[in-house]
Amino acid sequence: MRTAFSVIFIIAILAMGVCSIIAQRSRRSIGPAVAFLMASFTLPVLGNLLLILYSNELFAWIGYYIYFLGMDVMMFALIRFTFKYCNMTWPYKAVEILINSFFGLDLLQYILNPFLHFSFSIEPIIVDKTVYYRLVPYLGQTFHRFLDYGIFLAIIILFIVKAVRSPRIYRERYTIILIAIILGGISESFYIFSRTPMDISVVGFVVVGMFIFYFSIYYRPMRLLDRMLSDYVSGMGESLFFFDGNKKCVWANDPGRRLLEIEARNYEQVEGKMKAFFQGGEPQSETGEWKIERSVGEGADIRYYVIEKRILSDRKDQLEGYFLSFRDQTEEKKKYLVEKYNATHDHLTGIYTKDYLFERIREKIDAHPDEQYMICYFDVNDFKLVNDVFGNEFGDLVLCRIAKRIESESSEFTLYGRLIGDTFGICVPKSRFNPKHLEDLLSHFVVSEGNRETQITVHIGVYEVKDRNLEIAVMFDRARMALSTIKGDYQTHIAYYDDKMREDVLWAQRITNELPKALEEKQICPYLQPIVGPDGRILGAEALVRWIHPEFGYMPPAKFIPIFEKNGMIADVDKYMWRSACEILSGWKENQKDWFLSINISPKDFFFMDVAAEIKKIAEEYKINPGQLRVEITETVMMTEIEKRIQIINELRNAGFLVEMDDFGSGYSSLNMLKDMPVDIIKIDMAFLTKSTDDVKSKTILKNIVTLSENLGIESLTEGVETKNQYEMLRDMGCRMFQGYYFAKPLPLDEFENYSKAS
Repeated sequence: MRTAFSVIFIIAILAMGVCSIIAQRSRRSIGPAVAFLMASFTLPVLGNLLLILYSNELFAWIGYYIYFLGMDVMMFALIRFTFKYCNMTWPYKAVEILINSFFGLDLLQYILNPFLHFSFSIEPIIVDKTVYYRLVPYLGQTFHRFLDYGIFLAIIILFIVKAVRSPRIYRERYTIILIAIILGGISESFYIFSRTPMDISVVGFVVVGMFIFYFSIYYRPMRLLDRMLSDYVSGMGESLFFFDGNKKCVWANDPGRRLLEIEARNYEQVEGKMKAFFQGGEPQSETGEWKIERSVGEGADIRYYVIEKRILSDRKDQLEGYFLSFRDQTEEKKKYLVEKYNATHDHLTGIYTKDYLFERIREKIDAHPDEQYMICYFDVNDFKLVNDVFGNEFGDLVLCRIAKRIESESSEFTLYGRLIGDTFGICVPKSRFNPKHLEDLLSHFVVSEGNRETQITVHIGVYEVKDRNLEIAVMFDRARMALSTIKGDYQTHIAYYDDKMREDVLWAQRITNELPKALEEKQICPYLQPIVGPDGRILGAEALVRWIHPEFGYMPPAKFIPIFEKNGMIADVDKYMWRSACEILSGWKENQKDWFLSINISPKDFFFMDVAAEIKKIAEEYKINPGQLRVEITETVMMTEIEKRIQIINELRNAGFLVEMDDFGSGYSSLNMLKDMPVDIIKIDMAFLTKSTDDVKSKTILKNIVTLSENLGIESLTEGVETKNQYEMLRDMGCRMFQGYYFAKPLPLDEFENYSKAS
């Protein structure tokens, strides 16, 4: 008997240990509580194992201490598990503290028992000719039993309350553990009143532990899951139809029955109803899973569905059946179509937006590799004037009328949209492109509303798509480039992109990319054109930019300056020229040459830097006398932000720089500008006088300009002097500075210095 029970207890200890390890490693939140409880069950069993194995009194004392303290640990672990399993918390912190205090008091009395003999003692008895030691309980042991049974009873009450208050479907998980705990308590009570030395009832606690372990870690309430899934599927917004392996419908949820108008649970109707619903049967009859979108009906009654087929297989991958789900996405689809329309169509004109037009053109070109296409860029000439004269509302009307005209004249093969502002884009097959019809159409385009009416001039730039791999944006850029050649022309309405334009674009791209290296290697350098006084003596020079290209050699400014003016890189060139001029002046200062240099400022410079601050910084860096560095501007500088420009000019003059107005007389507002603009020198362009057929008038105008500048305290410098007669005439009129080919063309620095020695 001793051997049999010892084996049982050892197996029980091992089983609880394995369960504890498994529970601790599980990912469930209750795992640690279960692991602690399983480990606590091993202590009473271990204590009883010692009582059974040994007849020695010392081992009996140790066994009883392990047993009683193990019961405390087990009760503590059990109440901790109960709160976790039942998802409860302590109602009052004081109750938790009181119970923990009782456990501590019980531990203390067992520690003092060897000295006070307050809890228990043991006495030997003979059972089957074997010596065992039986418990003799005292008052402390009674306290221990009241504590453990009190906790045990509280745990039973907690499970009863949880089971009663929970919905019926949840009671199973609480009731089974409750019954197991009660049976374990009954078996333990049998031991207490039997006064046998061996607590066989601990085996009952092991069984309770196994129940708790299984239901906490592995058990799944299948009835609950079945009920929940059934309720969930029935209440889903999707229509569901389940079919067996023979493709017979066995179940449909409420939305599915409503969708096909099935009477009650008459699933025999599903096959016929589905054929009628889809006008021919199941959307896809092949085996396997699939997912499609399908619309049913038309017009205002159209409905959109996402239909999905899912296969149901057993663990051996044998077909058990399948189900179809129908998700009505009509509202989402309609909302999406509205949003897509708003995102792809211009809100004013109702035609494609630029991005969507580009996307559609790319699709069309890629889909028809053998078709040739024409890209057209439409632009309303002087549209700003229309808005200013008639108002923005009428301007919007003009854009809408143009869009309607494009729409009405376009075929199904044409793509069109609004690009930006008053510009439109069209892609049309070359075989359907009719330039004569377009020309006639645009020559007589009148927009009227009420008493407002205006003739609208529309220009079109056309690019024939020869490189199909180009980005669509680049194609329209080329069409726009062609259009720019007729901007302001009221007779011609259509212009075509050609190879010359392409070459210009490639040239612009090339020199733009080469500019940083050209500046670094000083391929770009200043050429100096002498400025002389009345006696022909050199007073200074104008620093003019030139590019000595390693491949093309000498390049005049006309080959690159307009490009840099357009892309804004002129600011880099100008800063480089200013620095070069200061470097030259610094060298002249060392050689005691009292010449000045004029530097040019582009109107674009004002947009990219603080012009005054930059010039002053460079002059200070080279320790240049500001009076020797003259700043040359054109009247176009003053066309925008006049007050701000005047402030910058005054800042330069206050710093000691002299300001020159270049090309005086070549524009339309020089006299008006002269009235307000603070300048020190005006440069009179001889070229504007050569256009006149009346030589007397030309000389009169020229003399009066010189006199006017003198009266205003402004020096005059005439440029473009090409003959001795011109030089002498201007000198007699009172002009004091001259520049032109009569004296010298622009020269490299060394040639200029040699020229100055010769003169």
